[in-house]
Amino acid sequence: MPDWKGIVGKSFNAEDFDAYCHTLQWLAWRPSFIVLHNTGAPSLAQRPKGLTQQNIRDLEVFYRDEQKWKAGPHLFVDDKQIWVFTPLTVSGTHSPSWNKLALGVEMLGDYEKEDFSGGRGLKVRRNAMAALATLSAILGLDPQTLRLHREDPLTTHACPGKNVRKLEVIQEVQDLLVSRHAGEHPIKPPA
Repeated sequence: MPDWKGIVGKSFNAEDFDAYCHTLQWLAWRPSFIVLHNTGAPSLAQRPKGLTQQNIRDLEVFYRDEQKWKAGPHLFVDDKQIWVFTPLTVSGTHSPSWNKLALGVEMLGDYEKEDFSGGRGLKVRRNAMAALATLSAILGLDPQTLRLHREDPLTTHACPGKNVRKLEVIQEVQDLLVSRHAGEHPIKPPA
């Protein structure tokens, strides 16, 4: 498809993802916020080893050739890594009302049913929160602007699932931002 924006198709641990994002420049498009999603299908149970390079290629075929979209979500996060799918410096396709405004972050799992606070779901959560903190820091996005896919008025399903609680996610991202930058602006005691 000639209008397809392409994929990056690389995976990173949280630290390497942060380093990767520091190499990027958002010149043609700059997101205003992040939208959090879950894959639903496949679930964690359906991908016991997380996402593979072949899964990412299959997703590219799905979005490009079957859906006929120009792009997909920006990230796919599993319990082992953070996959960069659509380049972070261009708009993606993930949420009808917000594609042109926001980064789309997909978490592997069905968080209507699967645990987001323990086991593999917790590992996905930690990787996702690290990615959100990196993107928030680099782009100067306030974590309070985060939206869940289900908040899109043009969406009819409960993505990213009832086990993903927005206020908890925002707090975790804020806590990560504070811990990463602790000591940068020390408060001097009164003389």
